[in-house]
Amino acid sequence: MKELGALYRRTLLEDVMPFWLRHGMDREHGGILTCLDRDGSLLDTDKSVWFQGRAGWMLSTLYNTVERRIEWLEAARSCVEFSMRHCHSPEGKMWYSVTREGSPLRMRRYVFSESFAAISYAAFAKATGEARVADAALKAWETYLRYSFEPGVMPPKFENTRPSRGIGPLMIGIVTAQELRANLGDVTVRGRTCSEWITAFIGEIERDFLKPDHAVLMECIAMDGSVLDHLDGRTLNPGHAIECAWFIMHEGRLRSDRRLIRLGVQILDWMWARGWDAEHGGLLYFTDLHGKPVQEYWHDMKFWWPHCEAIIAALLAAKLTGEPRYAAMHREVHDWSFRHFPDAVHGEWFGYLHRDGRLSQRAKGNLFKGPFHLPRMLWYCMRELEA
Repeated sequence: MKELGALYRRTLLEDVMPFWLRHGMDREHGGILTCLDRDGSLLDTDKSVWFQGRAGWMLSTLYNTVERRIEWLEAARSCVEFSMRHCHSPEGKMWYSVTREGSPLRMRRYVFSESFAAISYAAFAKATGEARVADAALKAWETYLRYSFEPGVMPPKFENTRPSRGIGPLMIGIVTAQELRANLGDVTVRGRTCSEWITAFIGEIERDFLKPDHAVLMECIAMDGSVLDHLDGRTLNPGHAIECAWFIMHEGRLRSDRRLIRLGVQILDWMWARGWDAEHGGLLYFTDLHGKPVQEYWHDMKFWWPHCEAIIAALLAAKLTGEPRYAAMHREVHDWSFRHFPDAVHGEWFGYLHRDGRLSQRAKGNLFKGPFHLPRMLWYCMRELEA
């Protein structure tokens, strides 16, 4: 455990974060650039609004919990200030992508830009004590809640012929509320404290998305909670569900609630069985509820982020239950990931592999990949093992 904790610390502080601080920070316009080639050279100057928040959270969190390094705080400030200055539309909803200078490029329906901004602003406010940034965190959280859960606010994606619900807003709601509570206290927004929102989100996931008769956590369901027996309705994302599992386990530990811990562990068990590739190792990206062919052509690829989430979930399950099989599970996903994803030449991890572990493409970052899932995993596991 000591050696593994040292490996996570070393990879985080001597490899991954230096890569992004060296190549990603925009010292001319502020914020972070994430569309980077293998060696850190720019592929595109367009900026992901998600990553102004994600990187700002990661850097502020390292400052708050690991070491008070000024370079981390100033890089976090750059992301936060760029986000607050350029990434909110006049109506309050946030853009999805902007130019390097901050002009808007695209608005998407979902409100994950707001959730990542909320955790970024909250962590930075804790680091600096700046009340205006704390207020911005609560405003971003309120926007997330309104667009995600208030009927009629979000424009519909499909016709109303076959309405459905996705698990994404609920599970991202859990982790966003956890981070707000950790950094700002158990604040009340839209009539509920962070803890009360978390209770509601977990309750809905358990009641409607968990299907014990299928041993599965669904990604998408009908409005009444039933299974939609269509291609989209049957599609599972095991890594996403495993990420949800450790959010729930984490909350169970904070509350000393063994039932929540068991719930998270059960989800991990079911979705590991659904996603682990017995032939080549690693986690498949999509699978079908009934084992049928999946519509998405990248279904059998190995992405970096589900493996990061599985490393956290298995380690946390091992620590909370003491059962050796979760330590073995952690070892299996850790070994596969560290054997296939790291770039020994330029640092950081590749993001996209073929099913057998061969490299699919060499980019280190894009609008979806940057300093978040990997450094969060290294940070979380480092702290677990060192504790």
